[in-house]
Amino acid sequence: MSTTSSANHLEQSLQLENLTCTRGGKVLFSGLTQSIAPGQLLHIVGKNGSGKSSLLRILCGLLSPTSGQVKWTGQAIRANPENFNAQLIYLGHSPALKGDLTAAENLFSAALCRQDTLSIKEVEVALAHGGLLPLANKMVRTLSQGQKQRIALAQLQLKPRKQFWLLDEPFNALDSDASYALQQSIQQHLKLGGIVALSSHQEIEIDQPSAKVRIEL
Repeated sequence: MSTTSSANHLEQSLQLENLTCTRGGKVLFSGLTQSIAPGQLLHIVGKNGSGKSSLLRILCGLLSPTSGQVKWTGQAIRANPENFNAQLIYLGHSPALKGDLTAAENLFSAALCRQDTLSIKEVEVALAHGGLLPLANKMVRTLSQGQKQRIALAQLQLKPRKQFWLLDEPFNALDSDASYALQQSIQQHLKLGGIVALSSHQEIEIDQPSAKVRIEL
């Protein structure tokens, strides 16, 4: 690999530098250092209350670490938050959907929050990818928890595709078919040079096991 390629590879990586997180006077984790390159998956595991969600919130800038820093493209994520936020999508532990909007309207709303522009066709394609097109005009409050989770995950298919996916327990409430489809989406994203950081009790199967980085809290 040329020097230039190596430099670009480093610039695009996600870097965790000596992260410490304290909540309610309790140290959840400390001295956490790791670099995640394009095409790699960061799998965060641990018992309930170990700090998995807190770590994901730190990685996307929603929570400040007690000490240490997170870097993206070689600089602290808080140094240029607009550039960083434009390249990530964060899906929390519970689907952040609006019950009085339809499935399609929720995707439009999510894109609007990220200042992205969507066409009706693009929304239909994203819903169809998850087998959700029949639910496009259904009010979300009338749907099951599994259907809500799949609609939230349909955001991953929207354009422009974000390079950095942060997913907190994304397999919750999914049946086996939906879980398999999500694993395939993650696999495809990694092949395209994306980075995925997720928490899950479920093992993540990818074609190249060496591309998976595991952190146990």
